[in-house]
Amino acid sequence: MTEDWQYGGFGLYIHWPFCEAKCPYCDFNSHVSLTIDQRAWRDAYLTELSRAASQTQGRVLNAVYFGGGTPSLMDPDVVADVIAHLKALWPTGNDLEITLEANPGSVEAGRFNAYRAAGVSRVSMGVQALNDPDLKRLGRIHSASEALAAFDIARNSFDRVSFDLIYGRQDQTLADWKIELKQALSMAIDHISLYQLTIEQGTAFGDRYNIGKLRGLPGDDLGADMFEATQDICGEMGMPAYEVSNHARDGAQSRHNLIYWRYGDYVGIGPGAHGRLTLNGTKLATHAFSNPTRWLDGATAGNTEHPREALSPQDQASEFLMMGLRLREGIDLSRVEALRGSKLPQSKLDHLAEIGMVERTKDRLSVTNQGLMVLNAVLEDLLAD
Repeated sequence: MTEDWQYGGFGLYIHWPFCEAKCPYCDFNSHVSLTIDQRAWRDAYLTELSRAASQTQGRVLNAVYFGGGTPSLMDPDVVADVIAHLKALWPTGNDLEITLEANPGSVEAGRFNAYRAAGVSRVSMGVQALNDPDLKRLGRIHSASEALAAFDIARNSFDRVSFDLIYGRQDQTLADWKIELKQALSMAIDHISLYQLTIEQGTAFGDRYNIGKLRGLPGDDLGADMFEATQDICGEMGMPAYEVSNHARDGAQSRHNLIYWRYGDYVGIGPGAHGRLTLNGTKLATHAFSNPTRWLDGATAGNTEHPREALSPQDQASEFLMMGLRLREGIDLSRVEALRGSKLPQSKLDHLAEIGMVERTKDRLSVTNQGLMVLNAVLEDLLAD
């Protein structure tokens, strides 16, 4: 019998928690450290991989993602050992995708060639902006010219390259964003992630915003205009959105992220990493300790996680909706029904369709462009009792 997770596939996320500097907008689990014992981290990853494999024997691994932090600060030999070990532990698909995140300041040709030799097949670069003043405001330590040079190195080393840009930046106009986006799309890439700047509490930007010192942010109307322009321009240039913030040429979608959004299972290894694992018919939420030292010390004893949480059928249905409706392809309503034990209220579906927020085709539900701009509100309506 097919288990629900199999509709989304099985992936592996490996978190490298270190960066050269902490960006003021970042709320990820990243830390600046003057010294890193790369061999100790390699040994810890190998131990945790073996532990995870013992719980998921026989599963076919579809995608691996090295995230962070800045994984391009990992020694290539460490990456090579990790990849060799995971390939020995799980059977892998013929088209296994292995992605490594990189920041332009940590890119050099020899290092990237070594990652490719280790088995990395795809690179995702944190460019964030294509002009120096905005890069400085965002706390990035690279210049625009360094970002473009790093991208050229990546493009020459890998067949598949993506990069991130942030829009809705301070004092950015709609015209500015259109010019920058067209410049980015004119580069020979197959995937791009475009995120509207979000001010997260607990970050340096959040602190500045709270005391009124983060000025020039776009209002709701300008933000909506930027989102609409992003969809139009990307579509015209052959990079349509397949998810709220992600655009790709046909066949170049991030396979690892599709596992998340299609609500598959994934192992999360490394400080602060989250995971979803179905074991003995129960879907479990996993969350590793965030402190790097605590996680590293706990790896030897197999004590790197908070207690696992069993997700109720209602929890699973809610997560599936929240993840799957981010995708342009939408969701299979029969999966929601199977998870929650009942259909979504027809009256809510009809109302959301009438006001142009969702579309329904046979047994699939998807969110319209208009609905994507207020996705949280759409989800809140669908999930309300």
